[in-house]
Amino acid sequence: MRRALGAVALSLAVGGCASAPPAPVRSELIRAILASTVQLRVEREGGGRRAASGIAVASDRATRRSWIATARHFVDPPLRQEVFARRPGTSTSVKGRIAFVSPDLDLAIIELQGFDLVPARLKETSSLGDDILLVAFPWGRRFTVVSGVVSQIAAREGEAPVEGPARMVDSSVSYGSSGGGVFDAQSGALIGIVEGYRTAKVAIPEAKDRVLEVPVAGETTVIAASAIMRFLVASGLGDFLPK
Repeated sequence: MRRALGAVALSLAVGGCASAPPAPVRSELIRAILASTVQLRVEREGGGRRAASGIAVASDRATRRSWIATARHFVDPPLRQEVFARRPGTSTSVKGRIAFVSPDLDLAIIELQGFDLVPARLKETSSLGDDILLVAFPWGRRFTVVSGVVSQIAAREGEAPVEGPARMVDSSVSYGSSGGGVFDAQSGALIGIVEGYRTAKVAIPEAKDRVLEVPVAGETTVIAASAIMRFLVASGLGDFLPK
């Protein structure tokens, strides 16, 4: 009898393992992430330029339109300017337009026409210590993928939650990374985009009149996917979010 029960238990355990979906291979997961990623640049009247990163968060295949989430400070102040985007590993740029700008968040949505981008799935809840992958274009150059963990959850003063919208990650970033995607390393879902990062001033012994601005680990701030979701719905893009 005991042997029979043991065999049944073993069979159920094996069956449960067999039915669990396999974790995506890391290389496949990164390829899927890159299908949602773009490099952004702004050319301003008078010759000024800026660089940033962005993630496709909504699309309309019928009209071949895609909407890209990035940081609002990338396009602020709203001067005469042109926005361009290109996919990783390509040299062809597509001109976009600033479709929506949040009055409250450091968030802007860029609309692109004719780009076949795959919008990222949004993951609204994270846990402290969750592994993440951050994809961006530091200094407006080639894309980089860096790993890290969720280091802070958004909360009101006095609260100490371990689960909720991501607020900080410990991945180091630099100029050009604003708007870069912060992805859950297990599922590839977007948990937020890079808002900014805190730096520490480090003196240079050989040049006492100069200092280096070094990113502080653990203090890369994130605009959470839940906030991005609310803004997209409020902007009328709810029907174009990935199902």
